[in-house]
Amino acid sequence: ILPQLKASIPQAIDVKVAMDQTVTIRASVNDVERTLMISVLLVVLVVFFFLRNPRATFIPSVAVPVSLIGTFGVMYLLNYSVDNLSLMALTIATGFVVDDAIVVIENITRYLEQGMRPFEAALKGAREIGFTVLTISISLVVVFIPLLLMGGIVGRLFREFAMTLSIAIAVSMVISLTATPMMCAHLLKQQESHGWMFRSSERAFTWVVNAYGRTLAAVLNRAAITLAILLATIGLNVYLFIHVPKGFFPQQDNGRMMGSIQADQDTSFQAMDRILQQMIKIIDADPAVDTALGFTGGGTMNTARMFISLKPLEERKITADQIIARLRPKLARVPGATLYLQAAQDVRVGGRLSNAQYQFTMRGDNLQDLTVFAPRMLRELRNISVIADVSTDQQNLGLQSFIQYDRTTAARFGISPQLIDNTLYDAFGQRPVSTMYRALNQYHVVMEAAPEYWQNPLSLREIYVRSPRGQEVPLSAFSTFAPTTAPLAVTHQGLFPAVTMSFNLQPGVALGDAVDAIDEAAAKIGLPPTIHTGFAGTAQAYQQSLGSEPLLIAAALVTVYIVLGVLYESYIHPITILSTLPSAGVGALLALLLTHTDLSVIAIIGIILLIGIVKKNAIMMIDFAIAAERNEGKNSRDSIFEACMLRFRPILMTTMAALLGALPLALGTGTGSELRRPLGITIIGGLIVSQVLTLYTTPVVYLYFDRLQQWWDRARSRETDLLGSEA
Repeated sequence: ILPQLKASIPQAIDVKVAMDQTVTIRASVNDVERTLMISVLLVVLVVFFFLRNPRATFIPSVAVPVSLIGTFGVMYLLNYSVDNLSLMALTIATGFVVDDAIVVIENITRYLEQGMRPFEAALKGAREIGFTVLTISISLVVVFIPLLLMGGIVGRLFREFAMTLSIAIAVSMVISLTATPMMCAHLLKQQESHGWMFRSSERAFTWVVNAYGRTLAAVLNRAAITLAILLATIGLNVYLFIHVPKGFFPQQDNGRMMGSIQADQDTSFQAMDRILQQMIKIIDADPAVDTALGFTGGGTMNTARMFISLKPLEERKITADQIIARLRPKLARVPGATLYLQAAQDVRVGGRLSNAQYQFTMRGDNLQDLTVFAPRMLRELRNISVIADVSTDQQNLGLQSFIQYDRTTAARFGISPQLIDNTLYDAFGQRPVSTMYRALNQYHVVMEAAPEYWQNPLSLREIYVRSPRGQEVPLSAFSTFAPTTAPLAVTHQGLFPAVTMSFNLQPGVALGDAVDAIDEAAAKIGLPPTIHTGFAGTAQAYQQSLGSEPLLIAAALVTVYIVLGVLYESYIHPITILSTLPSAGVGALLALLLTHTDLSVIAIIGIILLIGIVKKNAIMMIDFAIAAERNEGKNSRDSIFEACMLRFRPILMTTMAALLGALPLALGTGTGSELRRPLGITIIGGLIVSQVLTLYTTPVVYLYFDRLQQWWDRARSRETDLLGSEA
């Protein structure tokens, strides 16, 4: 397009690309693709570490690319695009899609080690573990149902993310129940003997399993203490959720900055143009800046906008926030104006243009109260230490020249008010007086006074009014001039006059802390009932999302409980499975606190994912325990103990696969990695803590509920016998 545009305009005009957003988009997508490949490699290494067999490693490794390819096919049918959110879902999916295959092949491998032939082991292992795989996958997919039904900007953003992840899990489930047993039957062989590396690693793994067995037996003997720890984690979840810093979306550095210049309200267009040129020179001189462009006009005369493109991150070595901090003292030397800089964000909610990233709005029933209390609120906000770049769009101190004419004197000259108005409009308006026609174009001729007469109200003395009699009468002969103030603009919101104050956050400050501080400042002023306050734009969306976050998590829990209840035909077993979640919540929130990361929308998505990930440990234990009780007649303690021992290896494998699949997200430093980092942090933190606790708490909860079920059955039986004897 650019060559065609250059050919159609005069050669004196130079056209070049000043800001190209596609550069950072491509860099971000490339970084996600690299992260995806690293995740796939780490997951394959985990499988090989535990199975120590190239053939056995190859089988679940096939599930990853095949599941991703199948997901791409469904995405194509749904008209989805490859963007940051869908690629982030695929990266997380690498740790999930291999889980089902790991569970299947581990169970088949166990029968191979017992001496069964590969075909028989594949049939028996797949038949035995099929319901478990189905339960894990379905319960993981239903976690996303509340997210799919969520409204607002957050729901629209993450609908594609949830669909992509659900598709990948569904495809992997089908592969694990069909292709994986088939490959096991034809590729695996009975192992007559193992090498020294396998034997040494097997001894180490056996020692770990035996150590877990001893500690588990001790825990089951002191079940009350373990149950108390579980209850304490529930209370700790509530405490951490209240105290963790909360935000909306992570602050990104995508190589672009925006700036808004606000000068004194008596600044003319010419003076504003000079200020803008000074600001551009200062910013252009910074070594991290690639291009800077600005413009003024189109709004009030004392404002201007700037768009800044930064050099690639590997060249500049510092973040956009650090560049802004470096430029502030240099820009402060320009008199009469302030430049408010902010890093451009990929996700910006609300179409309101302001000087900073977040907005606080005061809406008044009348303009007088708003004029009085808005400056007071501005002073309070500037005293809050956790926010910066505080400014307001209230501009009611503009200069104007008030002309008061003597009707009697003007009448003696035959001058009417309409004639005075027309004369002033000819001088200071933009009156079209003629149109010049040429062969190709037409040109409109606009009459106005020369620019040097715009700058000083004393030029009104040079204005002459032509009377109907042909006389040129000085305007000063029948009028007086007085300077006064007037609003440059009066903004409205919902038909009411409003004042919007914009602000940025200090480095390391959460949006939730800033919102609380601003609410306290508003309460301190004592605003009258005619003034209504509220946040706008991104800050407003944050408040709405903060109110819906607990409901979203609760909806996910209820949905999972209902689905598990249907699958197990029980009210008790779903509660046992969901008892694994408090430890995951504690781990996720502690990880956010330790890494100084806000509980943002991305982190909430990570916690919702944990609901689906962590419960698979309990599902694998409980499925085997129920089968042992029904088929082998074992008591609940022996069955759950045997289930924990036999499922210890697949639990470790699936947890490590999911953890290492999320590790590149948490450690990423490339373009756009800020958006993905909270997701990886919450998943890793939740998995580590839940892995340690659920291996012990789940058996204890299972035994307590089993005793409760037995007590209930005995009570019902006694009641039935009593009713029968009375009859």
